[in-house]
Amino acid sequence: MLNATQIEASYKEFMGDLPKWVHDGIVTIDLQFLHDRGLLSNIGSEEVDDLTQYFHVIESVEKVTLFNDQFIVWIVPKVVDEMPVTYVLIALHQEDKARLEVVFTTFGVYNTPRYVLAVLQHFLADMLETEATLTLFEKNG
Repeated sequence: MLNATQIEASYKEFMGDLPKWVHDGIVTIDLQFLHDRGLLSNIGSEEVDDLTQYFHVIESVEKVTLFNDQFIVWIVPKVVDEMPVTYVLIALHQEDKARLEVVFTTFGVYNTPRYVLAVLQHFLADMLETEATLTLFEKNG
């Protein structure tokens, strides 16, 4: 498992040139995104879903870092044009290195912990499904 120093080095490398690492671009979370993925009904309920993964947490003034043996997640609050924006970077933890997979942003009415966590859970589940499918294809050769 990566240690805190390696995780921080990966974060600095990714943030140093984000366009280089995010080939699909930064996903902006809006009403259309939430609707297309069926996340509106979950977010609107009184019951808050927990993340399906357990994480170690490192908090700093700049960001919150979540990590386990599969994922590293950086939640980074910023102010852009006087508007609070949250960037979330999700990396797969593989062979003692991080591979950045998804970056999304929330702002305005979507920049709340409930939306950030619901979208994070969506991407984690999607990544787990994709990895399982790739593993199955590799085994079946």
